[in-house]
Amino acid sequence: MTNPSSPATPRVIESDICIVGNGAIAKTAALGLAQAGFSVTLLSPPSHPAAPTADIGWDARVYALNHTAHNLLSSLKVWHALDQARVAPVDAMIVHGDGANAGGLAFDAYGAHTGALAWIMEDRNLGQALDAALKFAQNVRFVEGRATGLLRADDSATVHLDDGTCIKAELVVGADGAQSWVRGQCDIGLDYRSYNQRAVVSNFACEKPHHGAACQWFTGVEGIVALLPLPGNQVSLVWSAPEALADTLRAESAQQIADRLAVYAADRLGALTPLQPELVRDFPLRLLRPHAMSAPRVALVGDAAHVVHPLAGHGMNLGFADVAQLIKTLSEREAQRSIGDTRVLARYERARKEDVLLMQLTTDGLARLFGADMEPLRVVRNLGLNLLDKLPVLKRRLISHAMGK
Repeated sequence: MTNPSSPATPRVIESDICIVGNGAIAKTAALGLAQAGFSVTLLSPPSHPAAPTADIGWDARVYALNHTAHNLLSSLKVWHALDQARVAPVDAMIVHGDGANAGGLAFDAYGAHTGALAWIMEDRNLGQALDAALKFAQNVRFVEGRATGLLRADDSATVHLDDGTCIKAELVVGADGAQSWVRGQCDIGLDYRSYNQRAVVSNFACEKPHHGAACQWFTGVEGIVALLPLPGNQVSLVWSAPEALADTLRAESAQQIADRLAVYAADRLGALTPLQPELVRDFPLRLLRPHAMSAPRVALVGDAAHVVHPLAGHGMNLGFADVAQLIKTLSEREAQRSIGDTRVLARYERARKEDVLLMQLTTDGLARLFGADMEPLRVVRNLGLNLLDKLPVLKRRLISHAMGK
């Protein structure tokens, strides 16, 4: 790799760790690693002018955060900085099969011996709480710029920016999403598959109370419909729709989408009314499996390290678990080892391998099983849902893993 061009006297920023990214996982990593005693430089791309903040409508992008995420954010003093009026606990999860003899599966917080199965919150709410915490964080330096090169040596790694600035660190953390620039600089191989689906998201008011229940319908040909509870009588839609249907949904109004949802949700939630008729978004669904979560002087977290189908709602939770494990591994290393030591990073990767692989196999397997429009498979999957619903030991193990316990 050739040296990027730079001024005669480039500005050099030195820290223990350079984190590349500007999303919730990157910010959480910066906050957690700084609180663990490391000096951190958080490199984010050049910002655009901020959008007006007068609109306090519900963000279309929401997360279902499990206990792992809750515990990490609580330990970093972020959880209580959230606007709690905009956080909804999930008290039950109800899964519906498809067809005339649809199977079903239900979990509840009481049966799981916990106060909540998960918490639904907006991306904006989480981002604002993290930004507020980072303002008071010690040992965090913020740099905006476009990275042009990553040079790795035996004792350090250097990120070069297009303005000639160099960020030198013992460890570079790639928290820069599915299209990770950091991962690309390390020549880490990648398995990629499109699900030929897009997640269509929007928010609705419901006529009947949702009672804190997250509902999911495996519909077969129409994909997977999930309605997640928001505070009050409001729900957030995540419809994992085949491409052709996604095109149709995006061409329709939010009210037309609400009318479609009546087939699934009317009995439970009554009529649905769009909260913000213009706010319908979509994003492509794919499986991304990088061949490694680390490279010499580099660790990957979040979507840079793995992307899974959102049917289980755990993509963000995997990222928070990555951050928690990275902090633990670096903090517990032998005193003589650098935080970028290959053996230290190998421990981080091994510690995350089983959890990540299990979630990849589970979400991918379910997406394939419930996406197939074949009657024999429909019968088998509905029988499977009903059988699992009647096996409390297996149900408890499944929900315990889903909660991050």
